[in-house]
Amino acid sequence: MTSGLRKAVFFVLLLGVAWAGYQYMIKPANKHLAAQKVQLQTKLTKLAEFEKASVAAEDLNKQLEQLREAVEFFESKLPPTIEIDKVLQDITVIGEKQGIKCKAIRRLDKKDNSGYVEQPLEMKLEGDFNSFYSFILELEKLPRIMKVRELELKKQPNAEGQIVVNFVVSIFFQNKTS
Repeated sequence: MTSGLRKAVFFVLLLGVAWAGYQYMIKPANKHLAAQKVQLQTKLTKLAEFEKASVAAEDLNKQLEQLREAVEFFESKLPPTIEIDKVLQDITVIGEKQGIKCKAIRRLDKKDNSGYVEQPLEMKLEGDFNSFYSFILELEKLPRIMKVRELELKKQPNAEGQIVVNFVVSIFFQNKTS
């Protein structure tokens, strides 16, 4: 065998080994590496989504805590139903303090709602306008949730500055079932 032929056979043998190495070692390794990159990218995407979801969950927990505090605050403003007499007494005392004459107080049908009871009271008062205005301002300061629903002011024809007031005030209480 001549040295040129030997070199050619050796060169072909080297090319065959390189081709076999590429086909059976490098090409499968590259496929495996590409699959691992795709799997890693998928996991990174899921991790990013999880981080966003955990941040949103923390925000929801904060909002839930704020809502619980708000509910506790409003429940503290809702006395139990048995305290309606105390609230009526407070309203009467405020009226007397302001010089308002209470002509009538009548309970209307109460409305049961989930979580609270609304007790409307129809009231008829007499006095001067400034006293009534002061009465309403003092009523606002009571630590209870109340709402004036209907308000009718009439001037007394025989007395200057004197009025007759008919109004419905709703007082809210805790519902026994909640």
